[in-house]
Amino acid sequence: MQVRKTATLVLDDGSEFHGFSFGYDKAVAGEVVFNTAMTGYPESLTDPSYAGQLMVLTYPLVGNYGVPPFSIEENDLPTFMESEKIHAEAIIVSDYSEEYSHWNAVESLSDWLKREMIPGITGIDTRALTKKIREHGVMMGRIVISDADNEVESGKVKDESEMPDYGSINYVDRVSCKDIIVYRPDGTSTTYPIGSDNFQLSPFNSQLKRVVLLDCGVKANIIRCLLKRNVTVVRVPWDYDFNTLEYDGLFISNGPGDPDTCDVAVQHIRKALAGDKPICGICMGNQLLAKAGGASIYKLKYGHRSHNQPVRMVGTEKCFITSQNHGYAVDNDTLGADWEPLFINMNDGTNEGIKHKTKPFFSSQFHPEACSGPTDTEFIFDKFVALL
Repeated sequence: MQVRKTATLVLDDGSEFHGFSFGYDKAVAGEVVFNTAMTGYPESLTDPSYAGQLMVLTYPLVGNYGVPPFSIEENDLPTFMESEKIHAEAIIVSDYSEEYSHWNAVESLSDWLKREMIPGITGIDTRALTKKIREHGVMMGRIVISDADNEVESGKVKDESEMPDYGSINYVDRVSCKDIIVYRPDGTSTTYPIGSDNFQLSPFNSQLKRVVLLDCGVKANIIRCLLKRNVTVVRVPWDYDFNTLEYDGLFISNGPGDPDTCDVAVQHIRKALAGDKPICGICMGNQLLAKAGGASIYKLKYGHRSHNQPVRMVGTEKCFITSQNHGYAVDNDTLGADWEPLFINMNDGTNEGIKHKTKPFFSSQFHPEACSGPTDTEFIFDKFVALL
């Protein structure tokens, strides 16, 4: 039987949590956040919004349904994942199940983590860790795997690597696409390098509406949801000036990190606000749209990361259960005179979406495409496409 290496999570305040390594053995650092979802670790790990973060799962048993195959479907999109790789820096669980059983599983979570060189820790008291984060707020942390050259001592970790300042890093730039990618409802896609003369001359079906997708770290299911509604999706990098393109609507994706690091995107969105073409944003897209409209963003104490966040549509008694993954929020009090909240979080009263009072601009802080998670709010895609 293989001997498991011990692993230690060291928080910014000096707290230590000891467990065992079940993923790839390497030291990493990042922002420690918790997710209360009971399922969906393949989707969460491949969600670009988790870039730079150590993901703690509060549900105690993890790994029992294994990992689905990394297959590519039409349009060159992954079938069962949300991107082409794991973006979280590490995963931290209470009880890792070494045996798995699922009709669609092809490997264990441990094997997948090792193949993608991502650490995993089990045996951690995730309930105590989550309570600490709830009381203190998110904080930076470091994972150290013990071996003969790097022993973990009580009160001190012999690892001189510095913890990065999470808020100062532009993670959107790290995860956004670098080329223009055109996705078509017929299942085809084409990639054009930035500056390519062929892009402007490329054939588009004139009968289909064209949506520019500003990629801030987009989840694959957002693209799937748009294509399912028979539109052509033109995916562009986060800092690309899409105002030079011909399009029928603008969609701003989710993404990781601090929206204040994305001022270039905000300036481009602000130009689009001068027109009347429909604009929709999700998660980071909600925050960037709000910033373009003049509002301010602030960091939540420990964020919303779960499949069961209740939100209410403002002006109605309609409440929806939503999937969320964000650490920043729009300050409702800073919205301009032309804007108003669209959704409000029923737990803490924070903003969950905005809309323009006269123009077809709106957004949600939660994930209506919800993969994984509830699909109660997928009507947001229908509303956006109907406006094109």
